[in-house]
Amino acid sequence: MRRKLVAGNWKMHGSRAENAPLVETILGAPKLESVDCVLCPPQVYLADVARMLRGSSVKLGAQNVCAESHGAYTGEVSAAMLKDVGCSFVIVGHSERRLLYGEDDELVARKFAAVQSRALVPILCVGEQLAQREADLTYEVIGRQLEAVVALTGVASFAHAVIAYEPVWAIGTGRTASPQQAQEVHAFIRQRLGGRDAKIAAALQILYGGSVKAGNARELFAQNDVDGGLIGGASLKAEEFLSIVAAARG
Repeated sequence: MRRKLVAGNWKMHGSRAENAPLVETILGAPKLESVDCVLCPPQVYLADVARMLRGSSVKLGAQNVCAESHGAYTGEVSAAMLKDVGCSFVIVGHSERRLLYGEDDELVARKFAAVQSRALVPILCVGEQLAQREADLTYEVIGRQLEAVVALTGVASFAHAVIAYEPVWAIGTGRTASPQQAQEVHAFIRQRLGGRDAKIAAALQILYGGSVKAGNARELFAQNDVDGGLIGGASLKAEEFLSIVAAARG
């Protein structure tokens, strides 16, 4: 049975004063080791959070990475640098990076490869916008996003990766994706990759990233192909985040 994974994406929130009690409360919770738990603070706080997590079962993740390994890329951070400060996971292709910063499928695939080149685990985000869902293009869009990575790194690369499905149309729009809708897309992702390698697809952790909260986490995580969550705002509230982790334990 696949282990559940809960990753907290803090986005551009937090401060040193806020981060310390948040992490301390999370680390004080029992049975954290029964779930793969990852915290993804803004890059300026990675080293601080890494020190707080040292010796615990909770892993550190980054929210973004440069596709290049080094060079004259002012403001960027390489996979080697992220590993150097203690990261184990890196989010690539988040919907906000795709929408706000114009990251296309090819660039996301290159970032995925850059992360794996340093033995880090990419959390590959895929998902469709509202207009695409209404035009029945959900599977076409997600299939294209997956194929860009497969074309560059091969399906074997997914043996050391995580996928997060983000229904962009259900994030901050007032609309809600039902557990059944989430399951349908997660099953499609697993089947799509299973057509290349059934063993890798069966073991792959696929997270749901559509406004997971304490109130809906248990029902979402009960779906056959939902292996945890990529948590946004709820990860900034220790008790809410820990309730989601508890839901992942079952």
